[in-house]
Amino acid sequence: MSMNTNRLVFPGFWFGKTSEEEALALSRAGVGGFCIYGGTKQKVVDLIRKLRAASPLSRILIAADYEDGLGRWLPDAELLPSNLALGAANQEDLAFEKGFITAYQARLLRVDWVFAPVLDLADNPDNPIINTRSFGQDPEKVIRLARAFMKGLSQGGALNSLKHFPGHGNTSVDSHLALPVMNASKENLKKALRPFQELLNEADSVMMGHLLVPLLDEKYPASLSPILIKELLQKRLNFRKCVCTDALCMKALGDEKQAALQALHAGAHVLLVPEKPFELMDFLKKASIPEDILKAAEQQLNALCAQADEISFSAPSSCPPVAEYISRSAHRCLVLEGTIPPIEPGETIHYLSIGNDENLSEIPFLNTLTAHGINAQAWEKQADTLVILFWRRYQAFKGKIGLSKEEQALIEQASLQAKHTVLICMSNPWAAGSISAQAKIFTFSPAPIFQQAAAETLVGKLHPTGKLPITV
Repeated sequence: MSMNTNRLVFPGFWFGKTSEEEALALSRAGVGGFCIYGGTKQKVVDLIRKLRAASPLSRILIAADYEDGLGRWLPDAELLPSNLALGAANQEDLAFEKGFITAYQARLLRVDWVFAPVLDLADNPDNPIINTRSFGQDPEKVIRLARAFMKGLSQGGALNSLKHFPGHGNTSVDSHLALPVMNASKENLKKALRPFQELLNEADSVMMGHLLVPLLDEKYPASLSPILIKELLQKRLNFRKCVCTDALCMKALGDEKQAALQALHAGAHVLLVPEKPFELMDFLKKASIPEDILKAAEQQLNALCAQADEISFSAPSSCPPVAEYISRSAHRCLVLEGTIPPIEPGETIHYLSIGNDENLSEIPFLNTLTAHGINAQAWEKQADTLVILFWRRYQAFKGKIGLSKEEQALIEQASLQAKHTVLICMSNPWAAGSISAQAKIFTFSPAPIFQQAAAETLVGKLHPTGKLPITV
C-alpha cells in the first residue's frame, strides 16, 4: 500500500494565529510533522504533546527555525549570538556551543529538527532576508563555523538542515514577498555552492531556496527545479538524504498547489508550511503522484524519524550555563572601529534610536550606562556626545533592512549638532556604510547581554576583539 500523501506535508503552526483545533485536525489527517513558530516553552511542550497524541502515525517530526537559539521565537528563552556575530569572533568553539545549546533546549520542548545552519554568504548588502543569519562573506569561514555548529546540534540531540540551496546570499529580494533572481557569474555561483558541497556529508537534510538561478535553470526556481535538485544536488553532488522546500506560503512561487506538485516531481521529499494545508492535501490526493516519488519520500521520512530518536536518546542530560556562553560570546564577537571619545562618570550622553520596528527594549543598554555613572537621555535637539542606536534586523515579509531617506536625514541632522558621534549597530551592520561617526560598534544582535557589552565598550570597560566578517 502506498504512503498517504498527507505525510509529505508539514504545516506551520503560529501561536496566536493558528487555531489548535485546525492543527489537531491536520495531525489526525496524518501530516508528517509541523513547523512551530512562537509560543512560550510550556505552550510549545503542551501543543507538541497534543499533536503527537492525535497523529495516526507512529512518529511525527516537529521542526522549528531556531537559527539563533529558541530566543528568536520564544520570549521566555535566550537569544543566542547571530551567525554574523560568530563570524566576527571567528572561533569554532562558540559556533559548536551555539549548536549544542540550541539542540539541547529544542529537545527539552520535544522539537526534533532545527532548520539551520544558514550557509548563504553575506555578500550582498541589499539582501533584506539573509544579513546577520549568515556567518560571513568568506566561504571558508562559513564552512568552518557551520560545521562546528552542526556538530553541536548533533551532539545536543537535534537534526539539522542546510539552507538555502544553492545559496540565497547574493540576491536583493525577500523571497517571502517575490521571487529573487540570482544573476551570478559562474565564479560567484561556484563560491555560493562551496559551503553546501563541503558540508553535504554531514547534513541531515537540505532546504531548497525559492530563488531563480538563470545560469542553471531559466524556467524554475531552485525549490521546483529538476536541474537543481535531481541533477545538481542529488546526482552531481551525490546527496542522498531528505530534500525539503522552503515555506510554500512564501509569495515567491505563485500557486502553491502546482508549486508543491512540481517540487515533488523535481526531487523534493517534504513540503513545508503551505498557506492552505487542507486544500493542498486534497489536491495531492487526486494528483496521482508516481509511486517511486512517494516511496522515496517515505524512505527519507522514516530515516529522519529513526535518526531523530537515535540522536535524542544519546544526547547528554545537561547543558553549559547559557547566560555565561552569551556573555563570553559578546566579549569575543563585538567589533569596534574608530576611536570612542572619552566618557567619564557623571557625564551626560544623548542617544537616538533608529529603525526599532520591533520595539526592542533598549533598557539593558541604558541600565549598563547608569551602572557606570553615565546619564543617558533621549536626543532632542543637540548633544555633546551623540550615540546612534540602529536596530533594524531581517524580518520575513518586510522586504527592507536599510535606512529610509527620512532616517538618514534625521541622523545627519543630529550628527551635525553633536561634537562626537558614535554609532552602535545592534543588528544589520551594512547600515554603518552610510553613517559617518568617529566610532562604530557592531554587536550583530540586540540580545540584552550584547547591548550591555556595547555599553561597556562605550565607557571603555570592554575592548572588543571581533573583526568585521563582511565588507561595509
